[in-house]
Amino acid sequence: MKDIFLCSISNVSSGNCSEDCGYCMQSAHNDLDIKTYKFKDKDEVLKEAKFLRNHGALGFCLVTSGRGLDSNKCEYIASLASMISKEVPSLHIIACCGRADRQSLSYLKENGVASYNHNLETAKSHFPKICTTHTWEERYETNENVASVGLGICSGGIFGLGESKEQRHEFLKQVASIKPHTVPINFFINAKGLKINQPTMSREEALECVKLAKQYLPNVRLMIAGGREAVFGENQKELFECGINAVVLGDYLIAKGNTPATEVERIRSYGYDIAKTCH
Repeated sequence: MKDIFLCSISNVSSGNCSEDCGYCMQSAHNDLDIKTYKFKDKDEVLKEAKFLRNHGALGFCLVTSGRGLDSNKCEYIASLASMISKEVPSLHIIACCGRADRQSLSYLKENGVASYNHNLETAKSHFPKICTTHTWEERYETNENVASVGLGICSGGIFGLGESKEQRHEFLKQVASIKPHTVPINFFINAKGLKINQPTMSREEALECVKLAKQYLPNVRLMIAGGREAVFGENQKELFECGINAVVLGDYLIAKGNTPATEVERIRSYGYDIAKTCH
């Protein structure tokens, strides 16, 4: 029986992003009405961390909107990581703050961040169709920087952005090349106001994507994330049978997720247990 790793997200800086990623609700280029704020109160973030750890989360990801990790964000994330690592030492702290250089990443590591999440999102050949304000190469370079300072790499992407089946193979080869320990798998869900307009993927096609990811990434943590509720509804057992061994617990960046207790109960009803350690 495999244990399922649980990871949670805290949207600590929301909206008003200058980048034009066509799939993202936080982009100022997309016409969506979302809650925006610069930095979430630190005590509120700590409260979230404790609550989610009590429900089985081992990973806790601090996410900021915007293109990259500037000095203000770096100080804010470092202070959050330092505080959380002291108060909840059993949590594996992840930062997700866009483009980052080696110096900033080293500073985060010194202050308690264990891994960095920066998704490649899609194949290099397809990326210009979903974003024009920065390049795929920039994303790849950030992951190289993450590896160079000794942080763990968390990098995946979104299926259903209009990419071809060949581009899915290309994308997974590229993800495998950066040697991530965790790969988030998302399915694109259309929303009014987004620049990308693609239908919701069928259950069968989504499972094929998971199986393909397992082929290219047999020894990594495959984490099911955004879009799974829309595609699979309440019956998600096949995802785990096809290779998923990690789940985003609780809310997403903008969308609400199931309550942690509901999610844990579902996983256990499928015959799996909740992972107790990160390894």
